[in-house]
Amino acid sequence: MPEKSICRYETDSKSDSELLRIRAHHLCCIQGFQGYGYSPVFVANMRAVISDLEVFPSRPIKLVTVCDAICASCPSKMECTVQESVLSQKIRQMDLTVLKILKLDVGTVLNADEAFRLINSKLNKASHVEEVCGTCKWRQKCLWYIQAGKQESEV
Repeated sequence: MPEKSICRYETDSKSDSELLRIRAHHLCCIQGFQGYGYSPVFVANMRAVISDLEVFPSRPIKLVTVCDAICASCPSKMECTVQESVLSQKIRQMDLTVLKILKLDVGTVLNADEAFRLINSKLNKASHVEEVCGTCKWRQKCLWYIQAGKQESEV
């Protein structure tokens, strides 16, 4: 069940155009990003999204399981947009796993800072991290993956 104290839904007063659409699993990626990426354009876009969220931490975001503000510059966007593709299904499953762990629904709207607090407090078991990020090609360079995987063993 969604945590209603921090969540808003699509029916709220914010219009969809005011919201930053973020894939659920990208809440992890944003925190672990070091400047690696699929292309220079992708890296620049990722940095812009991260910068926006740092400047406006209370910016409302909408959690989605489809291409988002980060995917906009991804060279694999066309393949990922095809909902039946293996890549699309694999990435969507990462999003759904995050949402399940967070107990949120697709389309949940919440402030970015709340989303990051939530993901860091609830997605904190090595098994969860592996379930979400285990097949990601960037995991060995992702600071969030590396740190989150260590948390359980330190406790």
